[in-house]
Amino acid sequence: MAKQDLNDRKKKKTCSFCADHVDYIDYKDAAKLKRYLTEAGKIIPRRVTGNCAMHQRMIAKAIKQAREAAIIGYVFD
Repeated sequence: MAKQDLNDRKKKKTCSFCADHVDYIDYKDAAKLKRYLTEAGKIIPRRVTGNCAMHQRMIAKAIKQAREAAIIGYVFD
């Protein structure tokens, strides 16, 4: 019984970018990128967001590019 309850809680998250067939994540879209940042400005890991490895790498690259271009901050106050 306990093992079945444990399996019910571990629901596999699906990548929202794969579902929408996204090929490129734009670094200028600050609203979309901020969804993948914590309040401290850190990038949320893929085990939490449910992204696939390819799209998580694209998100990380886009966030770092947006930080460099001063579109989003390195830290939030």
